Amino acid sequence: MSASTPENDEQLTRILKRVRRIELITRGMVKETLGGQYHSRFKGQGIEFDDFREYQAGDDVRFLDWNVTARMNEPFVRKYIEERELTAMIVVDVSGSGDYGSQEDSKRERAAEVAAVFAFSAVQNQDKVGLILVSDRVEHYLPARKGSAHALRILRDILTIQPKSRKTQLSPALDLALERVAHRALVVLVSDFLTHETTWEASLRSLAAKHDVVAAQISDPREWQLPAAGRLCLEDPETGEQFTVNTSHPAVRQKYAEAMSERQTALGKLLRKNGVERIDVRMDDDYAPAMKAYFRARRRRKR
Repeated sequence: MSASTPENDEQLTRILKRVRRIELITRGMVKETLGGQYHSRFKGQGIEFDDFREYQAGDDVRFLDWNVTARMNEPFVRKYIEERELTAMIVVDVSGSGDYGSQEDSKRERAAEVAAVFAFSAVQNQDKVGLILVSDRVEHYLPARKGSAHALRILRDILTIQPKSRKTQLSPALDLALERVAHRALVVLVSDFLTHETTWEASLRSLAAKHDVVAAQISDPREWQLPAAGRLCLEDPETGEQFTVNTSHPAVRQKYAEAMSERQTALGKLLRKNGVERIDVRMDDDYAPAMKAYFRARRRRKR
């Protein structure tokens, strides 16, 4: 066991304060606006029979089982696995690009907030929630469990992980989610999607065929448009490669903006093609409206 140092103690204090701040922000959001919408969207879709239970006021009469009701002289309904509980598996990209942030927080911290919204929504509805952290490999896997303490563990793990790799490859995490989650579940993929990987679509397609997948993209405005700031030395956070760019030239800035726009368009097409919905989480804007809009849209489509 390593000895405690002032630097370690200070870092731990900062992390605990950050966890508490994110918990307060996301719990309030879930309680006030999102919890019921999460529940109405993802509950009651089960097709796998689980058990019988006594009829309760408000139950759908279509699920009454007349044979059991006749034997027991009390009304009984059929219960399905998704009606009993839902598993939410949160996949968070912890590669090197997540350490960047032109605003107050880094993209990793914003990803933790988004993950916390889904985690505390699951807790509120007594569902299980798990976590997969990925770089170009699975860095950490936390099986799905219930409870607030488990949700806080998820939040701490995202903020404290020190990845073995700084590169991005999403397919190992998607393949693990497909392998480990047996019943139909909600899989939340939180990433900036700044990856050169070209093979992850096959893994995404397989996962989306079995589970309900949503992609939350964390984006920083400085990554999509270069400032007119003269000659800049830029470094790739995942490879360490450095190169100099003269941002004074409008043509350089335009070419960069066009390349990033094409990347966004390609990502959008890939997600739509595989039936994956997208939540845009911008570092320079409040992400709550985007989350609310997502849940409202999904609820309307369910109806």
